[in-house]
Amino acid sequence: MITNKIKPRQALNKAFLRIKPIRNEFETFKRHLITLLNQIDENEREEFHKNILTDFLKNTYYGCDYLINIKASNDLVIYNGKDTKSTVGVIIEAKKVNNNEMLKVDNLNTKALQQLVLYFLRERIINKNSEIKYLIATNIYEWFIFDAAVFDSFFAQNKQLVKQFTDFEEKLLSTSRTDFFYKEIAQPAIDKIQNQLVFTHFDIRDYEQYLINQNPENDQKLIPLFKLFSPQHLLKLPVINDSNSLNNGISF
Repeated sequence: MITNKIKPRQALNKAFLRIKPIRNEFETFKRHLITLLNQIDENEREEFHKNILTDFLKNTYYGCDYLINIKASNDLVIYNGKDTKSTVGVIIEAKKVNNNEMLKVDNLNTKALQQLVLYFLRERIINKNSEIKYLIATNIYEWFIFDAAVFDSFFAQNKQLVKQFTDFEEKLLSTSRTDFFYKEIAQPAIDKIQNQLVFTHFDIRDYEQYLINQNPENDQKLIPLFKLFSPQHLLKLPVINDSNSLNNGISF
């Protein structure tokens, strides 16, 4: 039994979960999510899917307020502000559909997670960025979302791992190839703790039925997903839970 996997609703701040979405924002989310699903092409490369994912996030939530772009070797990052002067808040590793490097619910220790560990340590140790909020691995269909506090506890606070990482970055080891870091450094470190790594997991295809069916009752099924992708959750913005925000939302 896998005990470290949680659902989108469980991952959300309870105060944020109680706030009713604004109807037009929620409808925008549904429209863009349908577009995202329709654009997925299993024969296309990772770059194609990174682009449609970026469009989805920008058009639905982030706009010009939070920059989404590549940074160095990271696939995608969401910044905590509108330009690169701000810190990185979210690191996303995007894989093509049916890529065997993608995480599996019963095996997190794949190349995608090993890459996230390297990117996280570069941000956290080299760039001294303490404002990372989440790390994500996705093939657009499946999503694995890790709170950065979990990565900090298991990786940034692992003195042996940080020493190996620092030596690797300073080219003090026998090779500076990233595959060496993944196999010889990250993989053993993850092996020791992967059953303790709490992660949010969902398959976006499971929500497609609620998008297609226009029954208003289905909106309840989509609200956790709507909130999960939002900057309020992924960038851990302060939750403003007042009577106006509760009363001006969707009526269910």
